[in-house]
Amino acid sequence: MRVGMGYDVHRLVEGRKLVLGGVTIPFEKGLLGHSDADVLIHAICDALLGASGMRDIGFHFPDTDPAYKGIDSKILLQQVLEKISPQGYRIGNIDSTVCLEKPKINPHIPSMQKCLADIMSIKTDQISIKATTREKLGFVGEGKGIEAYAVVLIYTG
Repeated sequence: MRVGMGYDVHRLVEGRKLVLGGVTIPFEKGLLGHSDADVLIHAICDALLGASGMRDIGFHFPDTDPAYKGIDSKILLQQVLEKISPQGYRIGNIDSTVCLEKPKINPHIPSMQKCLADIMSIKTDQISIKATTREKLGFVGEGKGIEAYAVVLIYTG
């Protein structure tokens, strides 16, 4: 068994759609990034890569590569799974936290779990997604960005 931890953060801006956990969330702002800036998927990718001893998402999908400009992060997650599968790793569970002031994402969590479970070919109860605020502290608390943390357990056998 191996454990990995992932983290990601992106700035909220007008003129972009907000995508979290592969699901588009209605909101007046979206996350700025080279890809669709899905902080939850990026944190999960980093956790999976870290648990596998394969560095991080920026190493495998650099923001200097035009091939990843505007890419759907669900594709990045699929590619991460393709990278760790030859080593025989399977996902035990994922525990994640999304930190944001607005919008409220609790109503969207079941859709995010379903989306992620479908991509990873696991059950929805293997994916925990929690939401919290920063109590108005820091740039996330001021509504300027969103961050996500993820911990994964992978195993062979």
